[in-house]
Amino acid sequence: MSVVSVSSVPFSLGRLGLIAGNTFLEAVRQKLFGFLLFLSVGLVASAQFFREFNFGSSELKFIADFGFGALVFFGSALTIATTAQLFFSEIENRTALTLLAKPIWRAEFIFGKLLGVFAVIGIFCALTVGLLIALLWQRESQLMRFDPEAFAGGRIIQYGDLLIVGTLQWIKFGVLAAIVLLVASFSNTNLFTVVMGFFVLVICHLQYLASDAWRHVDSVIGALAVRLLGVVFPNFQLFNLADSIGQGAGIDGALALRVAAYGFFYIGVIGGLAVYSFRHREI
Repeated sequence: MSVVSVSSVPFSLGRLGLIAGNTFLEAVRQKLFGFLLFLSVGLVASAQFFREFNFGSSELKFIADFGFGALVFFGSALTIATTAQLFFSEIENRTALTLLAKPIWRAEFIFGKLLGVFAVIGIFCALTVGLLIALLWQRESQLMRFDPEAFAGGRIIQYGDLLIVGTLQWIKFGVLAAIVLLVASFSNTNLFTVVMGFFVLVICHLQYLASDAWRHVDSVIGALAVRLLGVVFPNFQLFNLADSIGQGAGIDGALALRVAAYGFFYIGVIGGLAVYSFRHREI
């Protein structure tokens, strides 16, 4: 009986899609997904209570920031926990060994997991942002009736911007999922991967400080080290364009496209590093 070598089998998008689909179904069945989605939706929906205060159009900006704050917080937690759990469940249950014993590339396994998690996070972002849009539209319509002079130029919120910001957050979560997979590819425990995922999350949100600091470092070596840190870790602050919502000018579409390309670049590079690391891992 001959054994088919993986190297003799071409890379298959079909197999990658199957792995991504199974990962998606496993993630949706997890109680964590439903729990965090419930919390996020509940927190966004609670913004309705601010209608009792009726402090004008600035309320809309507050509700938008409130909603995206919930999206970022719970989306980050869901991305890290789900990615680590799905990866290590395959390792601990030995299903990864059975799967990889077949003519399946490890790149198909890693990117299949990544795409599955990316799809789950996309559902999470779509539901949360969709609810936020509905709440803002309803509240803005009420304020337009209460104070028509403040809305003489029409609606203040540009709802297309909400979709852009939500999409960029989704891409950011994709970068975070790739980072967690990279850590999981050489880590031995789920706990270590989760802790490192949150640690890297904080670094990526503060990365812009390193980018600003390297210009003021006198030491050449120190400046290079700080600049290297700013290149290795993606700058998550670039994805936070929610501050432009409700400010009148709107979001620059070209800027949003550059940020999206920046995110997909890091997803590809970090995902490739995860594949390289996983190839050298004993299962």
